[in-house]
Amino acid sequence: MLAVFTSFNNYMGNCVVKSHSHVKEDDSLHQDVEFASGKVHLINTKESWDQKLEQARGDGKMVIANFSATWCGPCKMIAPYYCELSEHYPSIMFLLIDVDELIDFSTSWDIKATPTFFFLRDGQEIDKLVGANKPELERKIASVNVVPRHQ
Repeated sequence: MLAVFTSFNNYMGNCVVKSHSHVKEDDSLHQDVEFASGKVHLINTKESWDQKLEQARGDGKMVIANFSATWCGPCKMIAPYYCELSEHYPSIMFLLIDVDELIDFSTSWDIKATPTFFFLRDGQEIDKLVGANKPELERKIASVNVVPRHQ
């Protein structure tokens, strides 16, 4: 199994990837966190990514792509909030990409830290957030959202 050695940046609330190594992951690093609940779509292939972007285009939806990792503390912290946001903003499609499952794809997006959130319109990046900053994530979502939030 692929393990990634990281350093934790307390200021930004993210994990910075230092290097990859083929070693057994320590199961104690994994908590029972639901990363893709609510209306969050788990992306596990490039084809599923293309399909969801096309669906979002057809539905006139914005997309938020969360590049995350199961071993990342800040990712675990923000995952339930991200899932909650997916329920509150039906005009936005919420995607989750595990950087360890889709290494080449994540690299093509120049992911240097997790979590990294990309805000996309018609498949094009319009904004980005690096780190597990709940207030800033909410602010960015509110600024790009064209349909009022459901309470």
